[in-house]
Amino acid sequence: MAGEKRLSLIQDAPLEGKVVLVRFDHNVVKNGEIRDPYRIDRSLGTLYNIVERGGRPILMTHVGRPRGKDGQIACRQAESVRPIVEYIERKLHVKFLVPDFPAEPGQGIKNIDTSINHAIKALRQHRAGGIYLPNTRWFAGEEAAGEMRERFALQLAGLADIYINDAFGSWQPHVSTFDIARHLPSFAGYLMQEEIENLNYVLAPQRPFLAVVAGSKYDTKIGPLYAIYRKADYIVLGGVIYNTFLAAKYGITIKGITAEDVEAARDLVEQDRASGKIIELPYVVESDDPGAKEEGRYRTVAVRDFKKGQTYNYFLDVAHESFADQRVLESLLAAKTIFVNAVMGFTPHFVEGSRALDETIDRNTQAKKLYGGGDTLQEFKNLCPGLYLSVLDNAQYYFFTGGGTVLTAIEKGSPYGLKPVEALFEKG
Repeated sequence: MAGEKRLSLIQDAPLEGKVVLVRFDHNVVKNGEIRDPYRIDRSLGTLYNIVERGGRPILMTHVGRPRGKDGQIACRQAESVRPIVEYIERKLHVKFLVPDFPAEPGQGIKNIDTSINHAIKALRQHRAGGIYLPNTRWFAGEEAAGEMRERFALQLAGLADIYINDAFGSWQPHVSTFDIARHLPSFAGYLMQEEIENLNYVLAPQRPFLAVVAGSKYDTKIGPLYAIYRKADYIVLGGVIYNTFLAAKYGITIKGITAEDVEAARDLVEQDRASGKIIELPYVVESDDPGAKEEGRYRTVAVRDFKKGQTYNYFLDVAHESFADQRVLESLLAAKTIFVNAVMGFTPHFVEGSRALDETIDRNTQAKKLYGGGDTLQEFKNLCPGLYLSVLDNAQYYFFTGGGTVLTAIEKGSPYGLKPVEALFEKG
């Protein structure tokens, strides 16, 4: 239809002989080491396609949070892209150049200086397989406003002929994910397209739709939680979110759960009295120590035994017996779509709940099972390595690279409400 917006796709990009600036989400480095290369591996298809079609790639990603609350930028080697570059070089047997721009203490890198021209010349002449820019958040303009932000956008645009965004997990509208698209022909990479396609299984699910949601803080998940609550047929809660719900519903006190969060959760309790969507996990693990799992200092507690006014120590996991409960088991096995953005317990010691959840979900052979990025995926791999390897190529499973992005898209009701995705639209 004339005038209808559509996403610009890498398939339609004229790449032959062009320098292509690619924004990936390779935020996988912690303390100078790669925690899990999954996000890198998922992006290699886009990189291969660019090179195979004659494009010369310049890569970029953010790593960590170099900018402190005081606005100061610390260019720490622990948040360098070099481990990522070394991994890609080993994986693809190519050489990447990493420009070294001067940084000012607390101010980060203020400019892309002319030394980059030598690297681009080597890239065009095939004396290098690619260029990998420093951590985008080391640049002063990346998260800035005004003239500094615009200058950085123009400097990035001056490096290349075409821009590809394949960083679905980087949903915040920074210069390298958003502003740059105003200055170059811009397209969505293959991973970006695949993430959006699978997100539609969550936004328009086959029913019954069951969502599993957890989090380390209640207040930061209120918006996405209510959006998921409205959409799902059934909800399973874990972590601090579940603890807060239990405290609000049963009038108990749980160490580590604030009175403010309990008050905020009362609205959810009232909503659920009417709709009954929340599937309560009937057994939790209480511990005397939040930082250790010592014999004799933790125990399984039944929700049915709660009495108003009781005080408990820390609830650090859901007991695995919960997943043998008839209502819990029937809900998980009857669902046609299951979305999991949850670690049920407090790692690394309290993990039985997450393991039992993943193993129970796998028993449902009919459902589309979608896992939301980050910690959720890491726990799945750590706790159920054999299961994880067996389902990697199973069409019934999908592992998102960005859990926070999925929650934001659910809250907005569409992936196209995300600013970096919106920037890739063109008029048809």
